[in-house]
Amino acid sequence: MTYASMSFKSKWQKTKWLLKHRNLRRHIPRTVPFNRKNLRMMLSTYPIVYFKPTGGTGGFGIIRIKKITSGYQTKPQTVKSPSPTLGHLHKKLSRFSGRKAYLLQQGISLAKTKGRPFDIRVMVQKTNKGKWISTAMCTKIGKPDKIATNYHQGGRLGYLHQTLVGAGYKIKSILRKEAALKRLGVTVGKRFDSNRRGFRELGLDVALDTEGKLWILEVNTRPAIYPWKHLKGRKLYRRIRTAARQYGRVT
Repeated sequence: MTYASMSFKSKWQKTKWLLKHRNLRRHIPRTVPFNRKNLRMMLSTYPIVYFKPTGGTGGFGIIRIKKITSGYQTKPQTVKSPSPTLGHLHKKLSRFSGRKAYLLQQGISLAKTKGRPFDIRVMVQKTNKGKWISTAMCTKIGKPDKIATNYHQGGRLGYLHQTLVGAGYKIKSILRKEAALKRLGVTVGKRFDSNRRGFRELGLDVALDTEGKLWILEVNTRPAIYPWKHLKGRKLYRRIRTAARQYGRVT
């Protein structure tokens, strides 16, 4: 018998699940619901903060907020816009969000490969025996002028080893990072199972910062598979499809 994987949209609820796990907590950027009090707190603590919809996908609806000498600078996509005061900034963000719930997340200084920022996608899937396995990993390499690395935002996919070589990592360090990412994926899968039944696949967006630390930016419960087709050879794509067929994923 095969099963489709459950979908769960709320980024805030998923973040709270992860924060309750002792070993995962240290991999979660500071994340809080958007309101004026939290906006003040986050911008007094971090030089860059991201304003994100709780239910968005593909990097859409994200705004980067940066402290500057004359106040604050927001950047949705490629256009920069100044706000002289926190009150002005709060009003602008409130108008943008409307009645939709948004989060504020600590900005992470992404590592770069050949001058371009990247993060990592870890595909985690469950076997027919109920075991979580990190089946594939790739990198999402962003454009220098974009605030998100997503494929939908003009980013391109790359292989983990090649990207980390471009970031200055040696083979032993790359293998350690790869193993850590696989463990992270499996731990997140088990954590999600302990909160809600029905998950069969997850897509982790993981940042590697300039100091080498791994940060879980987001966990997608309906991760896109088709972008993996664009990786040369399609080996990872075939591996994902093989696992997905076990639980009835239409690919």
